[in-house]
Amino acid sequence: METVMSLGKAGTGGRRRPRYRLETRALSYVLPPRAGASSFLCGGGKVVERLLLRGVTCEVPPGELVAIVGPSGAGKTTLLSVLAGSADPGRVAAGEVMVNGCPMDAARFRRVSGYVPQDDALFPTLTVEESLVYSAWLRLRGGGRGAAEARARELMVELGLQHVAGSRVADVSGGERRRVSIGVDLVHDPAVLLLDEPTSGLDSGSALHIVKMLRDMATAHGKTVVLTIHQPGFRILELFHRVVLLADGAVRHHGSLGFLEERLAASGHAIPPHVNVLEYAMEAIDSLKPDVVVTTVSTTALMNQEETAPVPASVRRAEYANSSAAEVRILAGRFVKTVLRTPQLFAARMAQSVLAGAFLGSIFLGTTDLQSRLGFFAFSLTYLLSSTTEALPVFLQERRILERETSRGAYRVSSYVASNAAIFLPFLLAAAILYAAPVYWLVGLAREPARFGYFALVVWLVMLTANSFVACLSALAPNYIVGNSVVAGLIGCFFLFSGYFVASKNIPRYWVFMHYASLFKYPFEALVVNEYGGARGARECLAEAPGGRGLCVLDGAALLRQQGMREGMRWSNLGVMLGFVVGYRVLCFAFLWYRCHRMRR
Repeated sequence: METVMSLGKAGTGGRRRPRYRLETRALSYVLPPRAGASSFLCGGGKVVERLLLRGVTCEVPPGELVAIVGPSGAGKTTLLSVLAGSADPGRVAAGEVMVNGCPMDAARFRRVSGYVPQDDALFPTLTVEESLVYSAWLRLRGGGRGAAEARARELMVELGLQHVAGSRVADVSGGERRRVSIGVDLVHDPAVLLLDEPTSGLDSGSALHIVKMLRDMATAHGKTVVLTIHQPGFRILELFHRVVLLADGAVRHHGSLGFLEERLAASGHAIPPHVNVLEYAMEAIDSLKPDVVVTTVSTTALMNQEETAPVPASVRRAEYANSSAAEVRILAGRFVKTVLRTPQLFAARMAQSVLAGAFLGSIFLGTTDLQSRLGFFAFSLTYLLSSTTEALPVFLQERRILERETSRGAYRVSSYVASNAAIFLPFLLAAAILYAAPVYWLVGLAREPARFGYFALVVWLVMLTANSFVACLSALAPNYIVGNSVVAGLIGCFFLFSGYFVASKNIPRYWVFMHYASLFKYPFEALVVNEYGGARGARECLAEAPGGRGLCVLDGAALLRQQGMREGMRWSNLGVMLGFVVGYRVLCFAFLWYRCHRMRR
C-alpha cells in the first residue's frame, strides 16, 4: 500500500497529509448459497451462488466526497464494506481493490481509515464527551488522557456537539448520535472515512448538516470520504463531487451529476423541473447500460514519483496505540462507568443481594437439623449461580462494540477480557458480602469469624465462576434468547449432577464427567466441610440413636466420611473453583479472539 502526499500544506506546521485513492477493478462479490433456497437453483437443480456485485469498476479520489447510490438491494453497503476492508475476502469472486495503485492490505488499511456502519455501536450510559475521550485515548499514540480530552473537544466543535457534551448518548437526538458515531471513528484523524447511510432516519436539516460536514472534511483536509445514501434531496446532491450509481450489483453511472444528466438527455429523457437528476435516473435506470466506462478527471495526473511514499513505518510496526497495561486501565475505567450507570447491573444487584440474604435467612432462621442445612446450601448455590444471567445482555452489547473497535485496531482482545474480569472482582465481592452477612448469622451457621470469612469467600468465588461462565457463553451465543436458554439449561444440568440429588457413585459412568464439571459440586462440598469439619464438627451431634438415650450416631466427622469428603477439600475445592474462573475466562478470550480475528481477515 502506498500513500499519496498532498500537493499543498495541510494541517498545522505545513505537514503533508497522506492521501489515498481507492479503486475497484472488475470486482465481483458473491453471497454463499443457502441450501434449499429455490431462488438459487439453476436448471439442473444445483444450488448456485448469488452475485451481490457484478464487475464493479469505480474510483474514489482523495479530496472528494463520493456517494454510492442506488435502489434498495443494489449492493451499496456491500461495495462500501469492500472499500473499507471489512468484507470477507473469500467472497470476492473476481477483480481486486486497489489503494494508490497497489492491492489493498486490509489489516493496514483499517488502521488509517474510519468506517461508520449504519447501526450505532455506542455505550448509551457514557456522555458524548466521554465517548469521544475514550475512543481518542485508545486510538491516539502518546499524550495520554490530556491529549485525548483536547482531541475530543476539538471534535465536538467540528461536529457541532458542544451543547450536548455532558449528555448521555442515550438521551441525545438521532442526528447527534450519528455525529458521535462519526466522531468516534474520526479521533485518530483518518485519511479515509467511509460511512454507511449516515443520514438514515434523520430529518432533512440534520442530514444536510452531516453531509456538509463530510464535504468540508474532504475538501479542506484532503480526506477520501465515501458514503452510501438512498434518495438524497436537491441540497444534499449539490454537495457530492461524484456518484457511483448501482443497480442489481452493477455500475450504471460513475462520475459527476452533470455528466449523468447529459447521459440521460442523450438517451432521450427529459428531466421534469421538480425531480432531481438522481431520482429520475433511478426511475430510468434501465436506459443506463451497466459497466459503462466513464472518463473522469483522475488524480493520477496529480501524482508523480516524488509524491508517492510507502505506508509509514509506524503503521507497519506498531499495531496498537497503547501498551497492554494501558489498554486494561483505560477499558477498566470505561467499564466502571458503564456498570455504575446501569441500574439493573449495579444498584439492583446490590439491593438484590441484601434482600435475598435477609429473605433466605428468615426462611432458614435458626435451623439446626442436617437436612435443612444441606437444603439451605443447595438452594443458596442455586440462587447464586442463576442470578448472574442479568450480565448476559451487557456482555452481548459489549461484544458488538468489541468486534467493531478491535477490527479497527483500537486495542487487543486480551486487554478487554482482562479489564472486564478485573472490574467484576470488587463488584461481585461487594455483592457477596452483602448476601453473606445477613444470611449466615440468621441461619445460625458456625459462629466463628474465620468460618464466616470462608463462607463469604466461597460465595464470592461462586459469583465469579458464574460470571465467567456467562461471559464465556456470551462470546458464543448469537443473541440473548439463545444465550439465556443455554445458560439456564447448563446450570440445571450442573445442579442435577452435583451429587445432591444423585450420589456420585450412583451416577451412570457415561455421565460421571458432568459430576466433575459441575459448578455446584465444589462449592457445595466446601460449604459442608466448612460447617461440619474440624474439631467443632467432630463434637457436634447431627443424629441421635432412636429412643432418646443420648447416643450420637452421626457427628460432623462421620458425615464427611459418609459423603466421601475430607478436611483437605476446604482448600482444594477453592482451587478448583478458581480454576473454573480462570478457565472460563480463557475460553471467553479464545472465542472472542476468533470472532474478532475473523472480522479482521
